[in-house]
Amino acid sequence: MKRIIAPSILAADFNHLGRDIEMINNSEAGYIHFDVMDGVFVPNISFGLPVIEHVNKIARKPLDVHLMIVNPDALIPSFVNAGASIVTVHYEACAHLHRTVQYIKKLGAKASVCLNPHTPVSVLENIITEVDMVLLMSVNPGFGGQSFIENTYKKVAQLRELIDRNKLECLIEVDGGVNYETGKNLFDNGADVLVAGSFVFSSVNPAETIRNLKNL
Repeated sequence: MKRIIAPSILAADFNHLGRDIEMINNSEAGYIHFDVMDGVFVPNISFGLPVIEHVNKIARKPLDVHLMIVNPDALIPSFVNAGASIVTVHYEACAHLHRTVQYIKKLGAKASVCLNPHTPVSVLENIITEVDMVLLMSVNPGFGGQSFIENTYKKVAQLRELIDRNKLECLIEVDGGVNYETGKNLFDNGADVLVAGSFVFSSVNPAETIRNLKNL
């Protein structure tokens, strides 16, 4: 299993976004995570293509773009063109998930599927061999700084068993309420990638916090 930290710029200081991206560039982070919200699929609006395009100009880490939007197929090409290396779509938002996953791959990005807290891992049985990563939400999507949902540990372990049983290289990513305690437990249960927003950017030394999370 890998240990990758993906700082979420939703929690960055947008008055000094370039500075925060450079911090990530120079840190031990593996990805830069973007939470794209449309105010329809989730009850919040964040940012869209212009932010990703500008970050892509200075980023030296892969851009991990999480689409919390309805009808993601319509915008996937634009996000790939803007610089997304990984595109995550929600199981709950895709009527034809297999087709959407294949579309992402055809455009040259890695394909990831996200499950909301209430959605069981079992729904992935018929798609797991096609995806590069699965993102498990450990909070209800839409807002940062929420409390971690404890049932996530069980879901991570179930997903790890599914991946290992099929002898796959698929990564497990977890987003929401990540700190040193939850992060260690997530890694111990089989997670590969931790998304951390406010825990990183609210710390005194974000780069050190990223390193500490990676080394849990």
